[in-house]
Amino acid sequence: MSETTGSGRAASAPPPSQSQPPGRRERKKAATRKALADAALELFLAHGYDQVSVRDVAEAADVSTTTLFKHFPSKEALVFDLDSDQEAALVAVVRERAPGTSVIQALRVHMLGARVVAAGGRDEELDVFNRLVRSTPALVEYHRRMWLRHEHALAEAVAADLGVAADDPRCAALAHFALEARALAGTTADPAATVNAAFDLLERGWQVRGVR
Repeated sequence: MSETTGSGRAASAPPPSQSQPPGRRERKKAATRKALADAALELFLAHGYDQVSVRDVAEAADVSTTTLFKHFPSKEALVFDLDSDQEAALVAVVRERAPGTSVIQALRVHMLGARVVAAGGRDEELDVFNRLVRSTPALVEYHRRMWLRHEHALAEAVAADLGVAADDPRCAALAHFALEARALAGTTADPAATVNAAFDLLERGWQVRGVR
């Protein structure tokens, strides 16, 4: 999972589909990765993040610690197992949007598909996950760094699409506030309305500057 009102398993729209279905080896790797992430989350919720070791997670998933680290570089990464998928999905929103669809429009649709928005603010499983993250300093820090990576990747994708410098402040601002809109949605009674209101503002500001 990877969402603290921002980025979980089903946190946002699914990653872009691949041109070819995964082979047997890829399916096996994905199954092992999911088993590890599921085992980790179950143990962390039952006993507390700091009371569970990486070895405990590996044993629960019936694999070696060596295998675990082939799939996850750190204990924190076990909690945010969709980190790279979600980053890739954000970039794909920009690169693979339909002809005639603006970046803002594509991002709006993507954020409206986020789990925290689609659930209408009523998702007990997600609430439990978010409480785990917020009560664990190591996970708070990992989430902060993950959030910045996603923001940077999205800003670079927008800049490349516009043909401007990768550090263009307009693109950085758009990426920042697009992600913040999703985070803010999780704190309101009507997440979808919150996302739409935020993107209405973003769209007007974006058009004033003459870029699409």
